[in-house]
Amino acid sequence: MHRRPLGRSALSIAPLAFGGNVFGWSADEATSFELLDAFVDAGFNLIDTADMYSSWVPGNRGGESETIIGKWLKRSGKRDRVVIATKVGKWVEQPGLSPVNIEQAVEGSLRRLQIDQIDLYQAHADDAGVPLAETLGAFGRLIEQGKVRAIGASNYSAERFAESLTIAREHGLPRYETLQPQYNLADRAGYEAALEPLVRRENVGVICYYALASGFLTGKYRSTADLGKSSARGGAVRKYLDARGMRILAALDEISGSHGATPAQVALAWLVARPGITAPIASATSVTQLEDLLGAAKLALSTDEIAVLDQASAG
Repeated sequence: MHRRPLGRSALSIAPLAFGGNVFGWSADEATSFELLDAFVDAGFNLIDTADMYSSWVPGNRGGESETIIGKWLKRSGKRDRVVIATKVGKWVEQPGLSPVNIEQAVEGSLRRLQIDQIDLYQAHADDAGVPLAETLGAFGRLIEQGKVRAIGASNYSAERFAESLTIAREHGLPRYETLQPQYNLADRAGYEAALEPLVRRENVGVICYYALASGFLTGKYRSTADLGKSSARGGAVRKYLDARGMRILAALDEISGSHGATPAQVALAWLVARPGITAPIASATSVTQLEDLLGAAKLALSTDEIAVLDQASAG
């Protein structure tokens, strides 16, 4: 499978990433192992998680997702076939991007993941209370120590991300090679307005989350009556149930029908085809669901089909 470079780093990935937020939440350990095996055996390689996953689940503290991935890595022997990406900064037990917190948090992630080196270590959210140079310096020391290969950022504004790139350049510090923003066919403006031109100009890899808009782009939710289908996602989907949302679903239905595909596959294929996007992140809780999502990597949309989706989701 064709691999795409992650920014200017030495890392390259298949055009779809697996979101590890489900591990220890809606996918138990046994199911998680099955999902990871199916994902990697199909030729994909980026597994994205965070130290805080899945702390929101009653009875969990955080670290559950990394722990499950670590057990799978040890059992499967597939470490050399995957790119492991995790994050620091949003876990209440180790919050923020101070050098001290980064140095402590990475040790916990390495231990839970049962690896010696994290391929992509990401700032989970901007920390305005810590100078960018201090944060980048801390990440730089981890790279020098061999604990991290490359660094990235999530949930940064265009202004702050641009500032981080400037500081890295001026101070000889490692730069964020990737950005992880929210971006999908239904949520376009926040990324496209300022982040997209910046990352394309600077050759930054983009691995976008909420690629299916909390499940809305699967076509599962078409009215308020459908919101009860998922206690976890229903509330997040309500905002899409308007005239624009219905236009998007109609376009997905039309194009998926002509390809014998699913709306989810078309929505992901639109992201895969977007200039500047390295890989959308998608999650699944069953192997059948995962196989459907992975089919997006083989779906080539025409220029006209992309235009139809662009027009339906404009505004």
